[in-house]
Amino acid sequence: MTNSITMADFYQLTKQKKVEIIDVREDFEYQLGHIPHAKNLPLSRLGVDQLEGDVEKEFYLVCQSGARSENACTFLANQGYNVVNVLGGTAAWPGELSR
Repeated sequence: MTNSITMADFYQLTKQKKVEIIDVREDFEYQLGHIPHAKNLPLSRLGVDQLEGDVEKEFYLVCQSGARSENACTFLANQGYNVVNVLGGTAAWPGELSR
């Protein structure tokens, strides 16, 4: 089981400090709107494209609802990365999305 955080708690966290956000949706979904400062690394390319940064850094993974990011968290945690799944995904983000 991977670590997770509710969207409400995650949103508050982003107000308090800069966090590494990885959006694992496909490129076209990301372009339609994403959480500000999120980097796009589609789940379909995990294993081909790797996370930039050391394994000590904490990464928060989001998708549209939380299912794909859960899969990505499992994969990356098995690679030694410190990852947290954001429950509810982009659909639950209370702020404005970037385009």
